[in-house]
Amino acid sequence: MRIDARFLTKIRKEFPAVNKDPSGRKRAFLDNGAGTLVTRRAADREYEARLDWSANVGNVFPESEGAGETILEGRTAVADLLNAEGPNAIISGESATSLMFNLSYALGRDFEGSENVVTTGYEHYTNISPWVELGSNGEINELRFAEFDTDSGKLDPVKIQELVDRRTRVITVTGASNVLGTRTDLKEIGKIARDADAYFIVDAVHHAPHELADVHGIGCDFFVFSGYKLFSRHGSFMYAKPEHIRELMPYKVLSSPERGPEKWECGTRDQAMFAAITGAIDYLAWVGSPSAKRPPRPGSARRSRLKTAFKAIGRYEQELMEMALNGKGKTPGLNDIPGLTLYGPRDIDKKTGRDPTFSFKLRGYSDRDLSALLWKRHRLAVGAEDYYSRVPAIFKKKTMVRATFVHYNTKGDVVTLLDALDRLSRRKR
Repeated sequence: MRIDARFLTKIRKEFPAVNKDPSGRKRAFLDNGAGTLVTRRAADREYEARLDWSANVGNVFPESEGAGETILEGRTAVADLLNAEGPNAIISGESATSLMFNLSYALGRDFEGSENVVTTGYEHYTNISPWVELGSNGEINELRFAEFDTDSGKLDPVKIQELVDRRTRVITVTGASNVLGTRTDLKEIGKIARDADAYFIVDAVHHAPHELADVHGIGCDFFVFSGYKLFSRHGSFMYAKPEHIRELMPYKVLSSPERGPEKWECGTRDQAMFAAITGAIDYLAWVGSPSAKRPPRPGSARRSRLKTAFKAIGRYEQELMEMALNGKGKTPGLNDIPGLTLYGPRDIDKKTGRDPTFSFKLRGYSDRDLSALLWKRHRLAVGAEDYYSRVPAIFKKKTMVRATFVHYNTKGDVVTLLDALDRLSRRKR
């Protein structure tokens, strides 16, 4: 299975907005790190659930029963995506930020105030602020950052190990930097966490569309991702080991459930969110078996198709990354465009790989002006901000321009970006 030009055409038909913006203008969407386009299957499932299953759960009439079934289907689909124990290991939330705060508060209740938390130097503030909050409340003593190499953009797991001591209770890392594209060696850090008897938390919001997760393979206690960055709608999901769901005590209102994922969820669940994520995951399973006439059965059948899909996605995205970094023909890559500073790995790590995320600055242009020029002259949608990341400040920058690719992007999108940047660089010489 590989994503060739013919299959890519079929994939792009699954995304109604892939070719044109809402005004009908053709463009290349390269701001996927801020939120991917929505697959038709996710939108259709959400639409149906919104109309048909609008009632709350727990009653005997069809709208209520349908809502409950839809939520269960969504939890099951996410469990298959993550290789979790089952639907009862999947907690939903408004956002990854809300889930991380809820988790940090629950863990903090059992801390004495002398503990420390270890994280990486390239985290999104979603995985920083909750731990800073615990420190402000006296529930931990220190938040420690394992700094990455600013020249290569990479993080040696030894940097994590050096910060861990007997008071380390949490090791919490991103799956990949949403600015640098650097992938974290999750399996290696998972071993460090187990040896330290520390909770291991993974923020996979940025990384989820690029590599199939396996919560057992990496040995994490908690794993968080967001639907709107995985071809679905807003709303987020967290895997938690069943014993943590059972034993930890999150903040909750009186009379809310005492067990199961509902114990961790604040307020009534939105069944349409669960329907949408089921649609998105079934789309990904279709990528793994495009000739199949029906969605796969939950469980091993769906997981098998997801494995095939993400292998194909990984191979195709590697082609995009190699072209982005090194160019094509006479068009130089990001490594070679005059006046362009690329932040992050300049190659694809042989062990961990890389995410197709590229942040840069171009001499002679402010980030906002460059983003505007790329849009107005070349119809390229890219970001220009700090991305709620610690990274720009490490490089003493307020913002960076960022282009992020996923598997529905074309090689033509890459060449168009490179050619535009090269032309703009020459005008400022």
